[in-house]
Formats: sequence, structure tokens, C-alpha cells
Amino acid sequence: MKLKKNITSVLEIKDLRKNFGNNHVLNGFNLQLFEGENLVVMGKSGSGKSVMIKCLVGLMQADSGSIQIKGQDITILGQIELDLLRTEIGFLFQGSALYDSMTVRENLEFPLRRHKDKLNMTRRTEALVIEALENVGLAHAIDLMPSELSGGMQRRVALARALILKPKIILYDEPTTGLDPITSKEIIELMRSIQKKYGTSSLIITHDVDCARVISNRIILLVDGINYAEGTYQELSQSNDPQVKAFFKH
Repeated sequence: MKLKKNITSVLEIKDLRKNFGNNHVLNGFNLQLFEGENLVVMGKSGSGKSVMIKCLVGLMQADSGSIQIKGQDITILGQIELDLLRTEIGFLFQGSALYDSMTVRENLEFPLRRHKDKLNMTRRTEALVIEALENVGLAHAIDLMPSELSGGMQRRVALARALILKPKIILYDEPTTGLDPITSKEIIELMRSIQKKYGTSSLIITHDVDCARVISNRIILLVDGINYAEGTYQELSQSNDPQVKAFFKH
């Protein structure tokens, strides 16, 4: 599914480079995420996907290049400005990354408490937590511990936590990794329904071809730290390029 032209870019990466000694992981990577788009970045293990997303959320500093979110270059922002901008970004970590010692309720309350002074929230925390859990079909699990949840339920809770601040952009890091095929399909459908409900712009890092086929408006293929190919699922799956074809074999 292609997007209409003349839409706004909400996230832009330009000439991003990151080396670890002689290992050149990102070699001038570029990306634009448009308003309301589901953009998938695919690549083999070690291709630079995880490094790119860590640079994007400030967990790692790039050697050079720029990362603009809603027109602000995060590589030059101060900590206060960066923290405020992060309230507009939801992040679904690979493996969910829930706090094991906290209940579901407490996991969702955590970002609300952290940003309460900046957000000037008028609604009660309880109402926001319940709303977020209802969006992923898990309101009944509010007082359970992560260890009492299945892998798919943990992923749903993590998605509710990513949504609780009503972000404009959601970053998904391997959202279906470690899940069985049925649960993976449920998570993909949930991602689609959330995008439709909230009009979010989503950047999805995955090696799951079925996920890319269902969810993507556009796909970027990352090879050797650069944008090797770009297009819709249909365009890339019909490519005669050997490196591109290798990703879409069934």
C-alpha cells in the first residue's frame, strides 16, 4: 500500500555512520518516515538495524550524521529537550523489556510518573492505565506480574506501555521475535488496529517477512550499513536482484 504524496516527514535520518573499531556498521544510512506511515526496515543479523534504532532513541551515539524528529535534530539537543521529545515516541523493545518486579499496572504507571511534570496531565493515572490495557485487550491482567503472563501477553503489555503517553511515533524492534505464528499474527493485527485508531507513524525493525508483507506501506532493505533497496513489499518481492530476492524466498 503506497502513501499519498505531499505528506509530512516526522522522522528523518541523514548520512548516519557508526563504527566499532574497524567494523563499519552504518555507512551513510538514510531514512524518512512520513506521517501515518508504517515503514519497515529489514536486514540480516549484523546489518546495522539494532545500532540504527539505538542511535535513534539516544541509547547510542552515532559517529556522524543527523537524526531529526519532528524537525528537531536529536544529536544536538540538551537532555531536558530530548526527554520532552521522547514523550512523543513510543518504543516496543525486543523481548518486551517489562520490569519483572513490577505488576502490569506499575509497569504502565512508570512512564507516567517519569514524565508527569512535563506532560501537565489532567486525567487520573488509573484511567490512563486502564485505557491503554483495554486497547490491547488486557484490562483483566492489570494486577498480574509479568511472570504470570504468556510471551504474547507480555508483548501486548509492552505495547500498552509504549502507547500510554499517546505518542505520535512508535518504534517497534522485532515485534514478533520469539512468538509462535498464531501469536505473531495477533500482534501484527494489533499493530495495524493501533495505527488506524491513533494515526501513528511507525518504524518497524524486523526480519519477519510475513510481518513486513502485512504491515508495511514501504520497506527499506539495509545491507552493509546502507539503504540497499527500497519500495513496497510487492515491488521488492518481485525484484530480480539476488540480494533482494534472498530476503523474500519462502
